[in-house]
Parts: sequence; C-alpha cells; structure tokens
Amino acid sequence: MHGRAAVTVHNERMTYRVLRLVLSLLAFVLLRPQVTGRNNVPRNGAVILASNHLSFIDSILIPIVAPRHVTFLAKAEYFTGRGLKGRLSRWFFTTVGMIPVQRDDPRAGQRSLEDALEVLRRGGAFGIYPEGTRSRDGKLHQGRTGVAWLALAGHAPVVPVAVRGTDKVQPIGKRLPRLHRVEVHFGKPIDPQRQITAGTKPAQARRELTDEVMASIHRMSGQELAA
Repeated sequence: MHGRAAVTVHNERMTYRVLRLVLSLLAFVLLRPQVTGRNNVPRNGAVILASNHLSFIDSILIPIVAPRHVTFLAKAEYFTGRGLKGRLSRWFFTTVGMIPVQRDDPRAGQRSLEDALEVLRRGGAFGIYPEGTRSRDGKLHQGRTGVAWLALAGHAPVVPVAVRGTDKVQPIGKRLPRLHRVEVHFGKPIDPQRQITAGTKPAQARRELTDEVMASIHRMSGQELAA
C-alpha cells in the first residue's frame, strides 16, 4: 500500500479512533457500563461476538467496550439518507465500520453471512445477534444457526456476549435515550473445531453449536427463555 491509499487508510483509522474515544467517554459518563470478561476476546485473528439484542445501542456499546474493532451489520437506510442528517448518519456508520444490509432483499440473510465471512477471512472481529432481531418482550429467543454456519465456515471461535439494561436506555417505541446503567459480559470462547473433528452431520453441528452459544448468553444475561 503506497501513496494516497496509505494516507487514506491512516486517516480513516485515526478518525475511527477519535470517534471511538468520544463515544467511549460519553458512554462511561452517561451509562457507566459494567464490563466483565474482556480478556475472553482474542486480541488478534478471526472471532465472532454473538450477543443477545435488547436495543439499537447494543451495536454501539459492544464495539466501545470490546478490546478490538468489531464490525456489525446495519440497515442500508442509515447509509442512504439525504440532507445533513443523512450525511452525518452515513459518515458515522461508515466510520465505525458497519456494513449496510438491504433488509427487503430476499437474499439479505445469505449476503449478510457472506459479508461477515469476508470480515473473518481478513482476521477481523464480527458481531452478530443469533436471535436475528431485537427482543421485543425482553426474553431470550432461540438462536438461528447462521452464527454456527459462520463459525464453522470461517474457522472462528465464538465469544458469547450478554448485554443488560440497554432496553432501559432506549425502550421500544421511544426515540430519545434515557440514562440507565448497563452491563456487558463477554463469555469464554467456544471453539467450533469440536464439531468438525467429531464428524457431526452439518445440520446437527450447527444446531448444537448455536444452542451452546445461546446457553452461555442465557447464563450471563439472566433473561427468561421464550417458549
């Protein structure tokens, strides 16, 4: 990498670091997050952070308190808005490294996994919500097997993550956030290699690995399980 390309990458990294610092200061002053298990997140190499999902701010909070850059998906509307608000939104989500996804695309799910796999192949950290969407009743719902597919295809460990209290910061239906203390807990990494070496059938391996991830999230979050 030479010349302008190197300068551009350097500037992007500096912008990200400054934005992350500002967001971190705001979060620690306003939300006072209690964080445990940061040492469970590998500092290098591909890794998946699989979390429960209670609020929009989860995708901001987890990268702030994680010990490395974490990429999440974000709906494409955040990148396509017009006017000053649209430009600010596009700059923000691009700077923090989020990947746009067209939710009305019939192949959105598969495209999302392909984008995530590319992050892992570059040795990055990717954040995912195995439930597929934010919990609207506060309960922990069954995980979808996309997280296991990604772990097995990308040969990446899965670090279970549990957030608590973020639903109180921005309750469903409320546009303005509220002050409330939050918690983020990082569990011990789960290695998908066990399913690979055991010779388990692919569909069964994905289900078993997903259930193991969700069980760890459940232990840390204390959420009631959805029926």
